[in-house]
Amino acid sequence: MASYTDVLEYLSALDYPAGKDDVIREAEREGAPPDVLRALRALPPVDYANGTEVARSAGIDAAPEVSPSQRAAQARVDHPRVSQHLRGI
Repeated sequence: MASYTDVLEYLSALDYPAGKDDVIREAEREGAPPDVLRALRALPPVDYANGTEVARSAGIDAAPEVSPSQRAAQARVDHPRVSQHLRGI
């Protein structure tokens, strides 16, 4: 499976915004392996603002070392909003 770093590596010279065809063409030009090309060919046909959008749209996780249960725990943590903080002033 393609990694986040792999995708960004093969798209480092691409000028954004770029469409799906541009992304695939650049990866092929840079010699991307079949697993990266497979992930990129599955992208929706939209314009991408940067490599991070491309990787996320391809379903590639930026932090695969974080387990789903850790992500769920992080989502449950109450993060105070600025407006809540200012209410006490």
